[in-house]
Amino acid sequence: MKAVHFGAGNIGRGFIGKVLADAEVNVTFADVNEPLIDQLSHAQSYKVKVVGNDCHLDTVSHITAVNAAGQDVINQIVQTDLITTAVGPAVLDKIASTIASGLAKRFEAGNTQPLNIIACENMVRGTTHLKEEVYQQLTPEHRQLADQHVGFVDSAVDRIVPPAEAANDDPLEVTVESFSEWIVDQQQFKGEIPHIAGMETTDNLMAFVERKLFTLNTGHIMTAYLGALKGYQTIRDAIEDEEICGQVRTAMRESGEVLIRRYGFDREQHYAYIEKILTRFANPFLRDEIDRVGRQPLRKLGSNDRLIKPLLGTLEYGTDNRMLIKGIAAALKYVNATDPQAVELQQTLHEKGVRQTLAQYTGLDADSEVVRDIEHCYQTLT
Repeated sequence: MKAVHFGAGNIGRGFIGKVLADAEVNVTFADVNEPLIDQLSHAQSYKVKVVGNDCHLDTVSHITAVNAAGQDVINQIVQTDLITTAVGPAVLDKIASTIASGLAKRFEAGNTQPLNIIACENMVRGTTHLKEEVYQQLTPEHRQLADQHVGFVDSAVDRIVPPAEAANDDPLEVTVESFSEWIVDQQQFKGEIPHIAGMETTDNLMAFVERKLFTLNTGHIMTAYLGALKGYQTIRDAIEDEEICGQVRTAMRESGEVLIRRYGFDREQHYAYIEKILTRFANPFLRDEIDRVGRQPLRKLGSNDRLIKPLLGTLEYGTDNRMLIKGIAAALKYVNATDPQAVELQQTLHEKGVRQTLAQYTGLDADSEVVRDIEHCYQTLT
């Protein structure tokens, strides 16, 4: 089986690329970082340090690499069985034209074998979004062929892969936590669903998408923004602060109450899942910088993202949201001169104030009670 994977960065190599290669899929990485592509093409393998209760070093093979901006990746799409991505939500739109060109050439070559495309991104229904972008660049005839032969499969992914300096001066080595979760929508595949160890199928994907978003992502960003207020540099340092840990746990239980009511999750099992995530944040082998997790606050304050979406759920069900409100207020306090979104956020706050800033970036009503609550909390934070 062949796969083209867009994104050869730490997440691409440490998570999806590793899962595929471990399942003996022949993986071609596609990226625009030419030195990285040259190194991968030459070595055709790389090391992954997996850290949990202990550490071990795996070697990933069955791989090669091509430039994502060149003709080689389009030629690969003509013959591949699977396309995956780990490029970040902002880059999905940029690779859509390349995928569309590859599909067009595939159809013109007469290849009507099933092809499945899975965007493995931190976004809700990322593959569905990618499909819309790809279809805009296909002819009506090619859209019809894609409807018949190409599956756009949504997924939920979960693995912490922080930037890390590789040991032994190996630029390809990447460090990942031992926990990983890759869940795909079994209803969206074309042809036979491939059996890949580490890829789980479900017929209720949104339950798992929101479980990850409302728990791992909500807890991670809460830890970052509360930690930044206290001057911590890493997620581990912040979560080892008992006050922050307690507040993050409370926020995840608030968002968890939405999941329990919406999807029927077992309360005790979900609370155990929360505790597992708190343990992951405290992993002594990972140095996860607060500024890595906290960057792009405008995106993370979006109506479908990790703070506002669970807050909207608490409003829907009339459940407690005191700590989620504090997390949103802490997000407004986030300062990072190297992050354009953080700079823009502070400028907007200065010019428009809290309520209008929230309305602009979150979609919340500036005159609503919850926005007034966030404003009050913001004013009390130091």
